[in-house]
Amino acid sequence: MIKKDISSRKDIKFIITNFYDLLLKDDQMLPFFEDILINNHLNEHLEIITDFWNDILFQTTTYKSNTMQKHIDKNAFIKFKKKHFVIWTSYLFTTIDANFSGEIAQQMKNRATSIATVMQLKMNLYKP
Repeated sequence: MIKKDISSRKDIKFIITNFYDLLLKDDQMLPFFEDILINNHLNEHLEIITDFWNDILFQTTTYKSNTMQKHIDKNAFIKFKKKHFVIWTSYLFTTIDANFSGEIAQQMKNRATSIATVMQLKMNLYKP
């Protein structure tokens, strides 16, 4: 079966929803999302993350927050480790590769790698 490339916000929402299904089943990742789940904000969170990726991949201007600052703030309560970024990218890439193939799919993976690297640098976790 030939997979299509990511071509819409709907495709991104599909990726993010399935990606979060994996993250939330992982005991190492779940603590980062417990406040979102406890406050019943998962659907809202998924929409925000979808907007973030839609802006990156399709040059829209919907996302209005600071991704880096949110993760730095979270790090004050729950310490990120390098393994968390490895798990995050692994689940994201698995979700993308299982459903999509093409230039935009590759661009999403490349940008995710860059974002994870920059976050690790900002948190003093990056050791090449």
